[in-house]
Amino acid sequence: MNKITRRTFTTSTTATIAAAGLASMASPAGAQDAYPAGRVIKVIVPFPAAGATDIVGRLIADRLANKWKVSVIVENVPGAGANIGIDRVAKGPADGTQILIVPPNITTNPFLYDKLPYDALNDIVPLSQVTSFPNLLCVRKDLAVNSVAELIAYAKANPGKLNYASSGIGTTIHLSGELFKSMTGTDMTHIPYKGSAPAVNDLLGGQVDLMFDNLPSIIAHARAGKVKPLGITSPTRSTTAPEYPPVADTVPGYSAASWFGVGVKAGTPQPIQDLIETSVREACTEAVVKERLGGLHAETIGSSRAEFAAMIAGERARWGKLIKDNNIKSE
Repeated sequence: MNKITRRTFTTSTTATIAAAGLASMASPAGAQDAYPAGRVIKVIVPFPAAGATDIVGRLIADRLANKWKVSVIVENVPGAGANIGIDRVAKGPADGTQILIVPPNITTNPFLYDKLPYDALNDIVPLSQVTSFPNLLCVRKDLAVNSVAELIAYAKANPGKLNYASSGIGTTIHLSGELFKSMTGTDMTHIPYKGSAPAVNDLLGGQVDLMFDNLPSIIAHARAGKVKPLGITSPTRSTTAPEYPPVADTVPGYSAASWFGVGVKAGTPQPIQDLIETSVREACTEAVVKERLGGLHAETIGSSRAEFAAMIAGERARWGKLIKDNNIKSE
């Protein structure tokens, strides 16, 4: 008979407990100790209510609650260009009870801020990209240009005369303008606002010349003739707004978009990560999700974690270079 020592007993017991823990997390949701049964799940939205990020967060929360049969609530944690909300998850529990709506800021904030309270590369695990939507380049309706080519020609003939509005420094709306300037060799003055709404109001009133606004918030004004749309920032035409030609038709290679996905704190057990990823991807195949996002002129993605991680890495490299080259810093 083999002799059982204190060391072999401890090692064996530890391994058995670890295996049992992983099995319980992967077991059916009906089990009392299985994730997410018996838990309240928080979807952390790092922006205020009513914006595009919030809409995505509430849509995902609704579908997860429906699928998992547990309480899934949305908590808006705005401030500091999404840093407060991201940090909430980065410093929160690693048990899947907090799911972050991952915004584009996670790729740009490390370059915009001298110091962050979290590590954007290592503290958050991206699990699935949910959606993406382009911006729409619009000019005030009385500006004497009617195409992207004419805008470039006008800007070059009048260096520094044109200004463009954004919803704030480092937002995709701002960076779309900076990318346009960089790729076309034009000189325009950036005017940051605290949010998209006041920027759009000044564009409507003619106080600013142009804006690369998110398609969902500007398209009604564009279709009503209150602003003059020149081009969309996606590489190809939008399926929900096909009337707008891509800026890339005039500026080859130009592309910019807003996007959102889901992620969790690093260290969250793998079975929990797997369940969240699979559930979100399944939600993205549902008609109700596609219909709701389509109403926002957004594309439904539902990518794998590997695809989402690769996309984030590409965005970080591209926008990081633009931010550094132009010495852009958050206020």
